[in-house]
Amino acid sequence: MTDYDIIVVGAGHAGCEAALASARMGCKTLILTLNADHIALMPCNPSIGGPAKGHIVREIDALGGEMAKNIDKSYINIRMLNTSKGPAVHSLRAQADKQKYQFEMTKVLQEQDNLDLKQTIVTDLVIEDNIVKGVKTITGVSYAAKKVVLTTGTSLDGKVIIGDIKYTGGRQGEFAATDLAKSLKEAGITLERFQTATPPRIDKNTIDPEKMTLHPSSKNNLKFSFFRDYEERETRPCWLTYTGDKTKEVMVENIDHSPLSTGIVEGSGPRYCPSIDRKIMRFPDKLTHQVFVEPEGLHTNELYLNGLTTSMPEEIQLKVIRSVPGLENAEIMRPGYAVEYEYIPPYQLRPTMENKLIDGLYTAGQINGTSGYEEAAAQGLMAGINAVLSIKNQEALILKRSDSYIGVLIDDLVTKGTSEPYRMLTSRAEYRLILRQDNADLRLVPTGYKLGLISKENYSKVEEKRRLIEENLNELNNIRITPTKEVLQTLEKLGSGGLKKPVSLATILERPEVSYKDLIKFSSEAPKVNDEIGEQLEIRTKYRGYINRQLKQVEKFRYMEEKEIPQDIDYHQLTNLRKEAREKLDRIRPMSIGQASRISGVSPADISVLMIYLEEIQRGGKA
Repeated sequence: MTDYDIIVVGAGHAGCEAALASARMGCKTLILTLNADHIALMPCNPSIGGPAKGHIVREIDALGGEMAKNIDKSYINIRMLNTSKGPAVHSLRAQADKQKYQFEMTKVLQEQDNLDLKQTIVTDLVIEDNIVKGVKTITGVSYAAKKVVLTTGTSLDGKVIIGDIKYTGGRQGEFAATDLAKSLKEAGITLERFQTATPPRIDKNTIDPEKMTLHPSSKNNLKFSFFRDYEERETRPCWLTYTGDKTKEVMVENIDHSPLSTGIVEGSGPRYCPSIDRKIMRFPDKLTHQVFVEPEGLHTNELYLNGLTTSMPEEIQLKVIRSVPGLENAEIMRPGYAVEYEYIPPYQLRPTMENKLIDGLYTAGQINGTSGYEEAAAQGLMAGINAVLSIKNQEALILKRSDSYIGVLIDDLVTKGTSEPYRMLTSRAEYRLILRQDNADLRLVPTGYKLGLISKENYSKVEEKRRLIEENLNELNNIRITPTKEVLQTLEKLGSGGLKKPVSLATILERPEVSYKDLIKFSSEAPKVNDEIGEQLEIRTKYRGYINRQLKQVEKFRYMEEKEIPQDIDYHQLTNLRKEAREKLDRIRPMSIGQASRISGVSPADISVLMIYLEEIQRGGKA
């Protein structure tokens, strides 16, 4: 056996982040992949970001991960979404050149110290006394490790489905990890089944852009990473079109051929990214559905049909596509398909991403029941970090719901589980006004620096940014404006109301019609700052009442989260708890009262019983 500190199985978005974090934190790391040509593969839409997902990418960046830097190197279309709404839901989304994205990530992996990359198929885990010791491969070679991180995506016992055809395999021609699935079951780990699907790809030369709405890349200098300068690049447009009566007619005529109707699809599918089959079946009265026609790269004619996911027979897929305005003459380059796969219900995980049954075994990504590149990358980063911290006998990194979207994601998974592929949404975060994408660096860079994943230079830049924000906020509150003729005229030009008494510049900035760039019109002493600092001044000022309210809520939340629960409690002996609560608490084994309160089936009355029990323990009473 060749010895490593950490072995990462899988080189998708979760695997890349896990391996890089491990190696960068000083551990000898091996990453094993089914196909070295598929590193950081984007088998679905080659895009990064979007609502809540863009927040996660910024948080990965602030902790020292790679995804934000990689999309900044490779995007061909970028936009800021939800700009008509509040800053809590503003989110970047970028369309990648999928081949360049893979190339750039592969390059980073190959150049990383402490990291070896090998192509092979892992067939078994080496487990002794419920402790993982390494892995075995299909060629008979074994590798020993102190920790193993599984990031196998949709490969576990994968089945590809197109129409009535179903065969063993993973996405885009990958192998299925059938033997590894058996090994996990033999180790006592429960596996269940999910399915996901992807749209057909069509030839750019066969569409009519004039019948669709153009969505060019933003002209603003947008980027995901806090630590890379903006770079000029060649871009490509996207287009928007809609299904209509013709599409519905085709689908209704052929719905019996859908794998959803025939029963060939067995696993639960994603609710928030449904196939066109499922849309027609669920919403028979809705005539139109959005279809975004998106490029897959600078050097390919393939276009991705975001909104036309289907695994129907290929000839029917073509009829569906050609029923959409602008796509009447489209030709399919790759048909859409569905994938069924095994996943590990995440109630079997600790918040560190370590399996509760097998010590030293961590899992991240779709193997935990999630969907999306961003959710996978976040889990991979956290699994890699915590595997290293465990080896070093250091305290685990568990981000709270009030810290980050990553904290919300992991807490949802390990506390609530999921009955369908989990997708992050802004609505899942209770404290989303303080968990914005624009302040991810201020929230998480200190943690990344402490881990050794953020350089001293970048840490110092963020701390200087923090200082400038606080300094200029004080200035805004101290500079006074009186209702002179000039001030009143300026307010009128900005479409704002009058002013009857002297106020601070901060009070002026609270008005929705006034931006921080307008402040110089009221006073020559107004802070002269760059756009990044100005954005923070504006948000912190306009929303300070709401922000302060959420900060108070976080303090109450923190009390519940810090109320730890001993992990050796025998919940079945707590007869004052309802039976369902005893079963759920025993299965999840929450680490705190706060986590326990979020378990489905555990009532406020059960929490009261549990708190009384903990108080008796603390007083030395009978347990």
